[in-house]
Amino acid sequence: MDSRNTERNPLIAATFNANSIRTRLDTILAWLAQHQPDVLGIQETKVQDKDFPLDPFRAAGYHVSFRGEKAHGGVALLTRSEPSAVAYGLDDGEEPADPARLVYAFVNGLHVVNCYVPQGREITDPQYAYKLRWLVRLRAYFARHFTTRDKVLWMGDFNVAPGSADIYNSEHQANHVAYHVDARRALNTVRDWGFIDVYRKHHPEPGRYTYFDYRLSDALEANRGWRVDHLFATPPLASRSTDAWIDLEPRRAEQPSDHTFLAASFKL
Repeated sequence: MDSRNTERNPLIAATFNANSIRTRLDTILAWLAQHQPDVLGIQETKVQDKDFPLDPFRAAGYHVSFRGEKAHGGVALLTRSEPSAVAYGLDDGEEPADPARLVYAFVNGLHVVNCYVPQGREITDPQYAYKLRWLVRLRAYFARHFTTRDKVLWMGDFNVAPGSADIYNSEHQANHVAYHVDARRALNTVRDWGFIDVYRKHHPEPGRYTYFDYRLSDALEANRGWRVDHLFATPPLASRSTDAWIDLEPRRAEQPSDHTFLAASFKL
């Protein structure tokens, strides 16, 4: 795990693509017990709401807001404090509203948005055009609900590596849906609404990744990864970030997700 500062009682926020919350339940509960984050956004829960494993998280001391779908998608937001407001989806009147891709909560004085951006499949697939449109809608969502003076934390699996420093083999990935120039441009358009990449604030160096493809047997050991999971914050919140780190240990565990945890601390 990357080193982290030891500020007194910082707020800790984290994000994790579980790639099935039921399969990764023990991993998540162990991480919660060890790190005790105030906020954890989870993506790709892959479970219908009626089958969501709510009780173990409540027993661990967390309030849980979630929306899911069978076998794919799904988001959840775990918070130590009870949110005073919760909402789902892009709420712009356009279909689909995608409630299983975005969950919002106001908690601890923060506006927290956890999202699972569509992956896109292939650049010639209609799903890739949908991904680009989804990011346009997301920028409008932020502009509609917040200002850059608000403390907004945008987290999740964005399914985009922002630059060559965020992918181990960028020279070979020009046509990949998570690195194609149009995907990066679309992500930058959302970021430029008023977000700062909290991890990059503390770690400008290349070669730090959150996703390691199952299909590459030595991906983790050879550091052949992608940084597609992110924590972005508006300036009033980013200025209070004291550290950010990627925890690789869960990716080394038995039956891991192909993603791992990204976390940051904030002195509020």
